[in-house]
Formats: sequence, C-alpha cells, structure tokens
Amino acid sequence: MSLRQSLDPRSSMWHLLAHYLHFLRVKHDLSCAGAGRIAKAARQTVSHWEAGRLKPSEDQVAALDREYGTGDLLSLLLCHAKTGHDPDWLKTHLELEARASVLRIYELGCVPGLLQTEDYARTLFVSAGLRDVEGQVARRMERQRILGRDDPPHLWVLLAEPVLEWQVGGSEVMGGQLIRLLEMSELPNVVLRVIPKTVGAHLGLNGSFKIMRIAGSDLAYTEAMGGGRLVQGSSEVETFQSWYDHIGAVALPVDSSRELMRNMLEIS
Repeated sequence: MSLRQSLDPRSSMWHLLAHYLHFLRVKHDLSCAGAGRIAKAARQTVSHWEAGRLKPSEDQVAALDREYGTGDLLSLLLCHAKTGHDPDWLKTHLELEARASVLRIYELGCVPGLLQTEDYARTLFVSAGLRDVEGQVARRMERQRILGRDDPPHLWVLLAEPVLEWQVGGSEVMGGQLIRLLEMSELPNVVLRVIPKTVGAHLGLNGSFKIMRIAGSDLAYTEAMGGGRLVQGSSEVETFQSWYDHIGAVALPVDSSRELMRNMLEIS
C-alpha cells in the first residue's frame, strides 16, 4: 500500500486536503507535472502533497481552486487544516525535525527531547502514563542521533529558567540532565541560552514552540495537551520568528547561561 493510499480523510483535515488534491487532479486529467505548472511547484512536490508528506501554500491551493473551479474548496480545507490540531502531529513533527537544517526551539516546560538524558525522558514518559516506556525512551535517544551525523542541523535553544529547576526524577536525574545540557552547549552546532526569571513577564510565557528550516523554507510547530499544530503560512511563521527574536533578546548570553547551569549543578 502506498503512502497516499494509507491516508484516512476522516481522521485529519490534512489527509482530507491531500485526498482532494489527488481527486481533483485526476478528475481534470492532469499529471503531477501539469498540476505543478498551475501551482508553480515541481512534479515531485505535487506528489508529496497528495501523499501528505508536504503541505501546499495558500497561493498554490488558490491557483488550483481557480483551475478546477472548486469555489475555494481547497483554500478552505487548507485554512481549517492549519488552524486545527493534527492527529498525526507527532509523526509529522518528527519527520520534519529529522530533515531540518536549522532548528530554533523555545521551551517553557521541559528540556527539549533532542537534549534529554535517558533518565529524564523515562521520568516524563512514566509520569504521562505511557505504555512501553523503554521503547519510548529508545526512540527518543534514536531521534537525537541527528545532532551527531555528518551534517547536523544548527540547533538554537532558548530555555526558560524554571525548566532547569523542575526536579524531574529528583536531584540525581536533574544533575545528569544539567551535565548533558552543558556538554551539548559546547558543540559547534548548538547554541543554548537561558531566559532568567528576573526578566519577569515576557512573550515566552505564552507557550513553547519550534521553528524548523527545511529545504530553504521555514515552518513553525507548536503543541498543546493532546495535539499539535504545524504553521506554514509565511506571515504566521514570520510572527513566530519575531517572537523567537524578542524572547532571545531577554535571554542570558551563552557564557552566562553555562555559568547559571554550573551553579545549579553545584547546588543539586
């Protein structure tokens, strides 16, 4: 079974959009290359849309709506898909993360998965009541391998100071986690900075998010309890980029961030 055939239009607005992109193209007797010429996209990109691997832009689906005479059907499906939670949020997010050349992460609640120790991750999975905890831990550690590959992504991380204070797993687990963060902060492709509590109210209090650069384009990802949302519209992604810059403006410099973590490690 192909990836496109495995899509379930009843389970996700993204799947429904992919289904109709394929349905309308075939109905109008167009090849992927033909649809791509209308939407100003490569043939393979159109194929990826229909398989759910990539998401089209607003301008691209608008061009297809005009060609197919669908009364903005595709544009409306895209709008609802972008503003709703995706049942496939974790799978989609991880696939994109693995392909990213640059990752910018702001985290308000816990250490980002790419930087977690096994013990820290295990504690989180147990507290969440997940099944197959050891399998989850193994997959998270596997996910971190992108940072050690020959062409690792550039990882920029902003951490709210309370992330370092939560006693996840107790002092021993947090001690190991702080050591891991210090080690990772020394890598040439990793920049880690801490937002101190003394800054008071700031934009970051509204929630965590991630910006990923893939094939020269940026998209944002934000998650909430039980789901997540992928942000691809250029104007909305620019908003997330502005938020990241403003949060970064109140963060400690790299050296001061390391010093803060070393002091915490001595206390723990």
